[in-house]
Amino acid sequence: MTFIEIRKELKKLAKKEVKKSHKKFIPSGDKIYGVRIPFLNLIAKKIKEPSFDLVEKLWGSGYFEEKILGCKILAKISDKNPLKTLKFIKKLSRKISDWAVCDTLGSQSIKKISKANQKEIYGLAEKLISSKNNFWQRRLGIVFLIELNKKGFDKEKIKKLSQKLEKDSEHYIKKAVIWLKAELKKIE
Repeated sequence: MTFIEIRKELKKLAKKEVKKSHKKFIPSGDKIYGVRIPFLNLIAKKIKEPSFDLVEKLWGSGYFEEKILGCKILAKISDKNPLKTLKFIKKLSRKISDWAVCDTLGSQSIKKISKANQKEIYGLAEKLISSKNNFWQRRLGIVFLIELNKKGFDKEKIKKLSQKLEKDSEHYIKKAVIWLKAELKKIE
């Protein structure tokens, strides 16, 4: 599927009640079509030639559903070039506007590469967590730590890095730190 075909499909699947629901749960979200996530999963499966260019076009549009699709497509190609994927994620992280896109980018996009590239992902998490002006980048760093924990990364390193955000006043950071702590307890 091309970018144009994806956009046509999204417009066709859009529902007003879904848009209203998305706006309720993602109040800081960008433009929203109103397409349910299971339909986004189906569209992602139809994409036979995923590419970084397609991900970039989807992210550049500013639409919530297109960004989510971009994350899912990035997940499909991440193992072909893990370092380019991480560099790309760092670039995309500057334009995160809501928790759903942040969490999808931080978990799904690195799932295939998180075991073999733990050191690189941890390094990127360190940089993101140090962001002073962008709390979505800090949250993305925490989501990376959650994924690394699932892959058996050093719990003490994860705990130490996450301590930098324990006093963060941002609501979405507080929630992510609670999530990380629960995950750390779960897999012991």
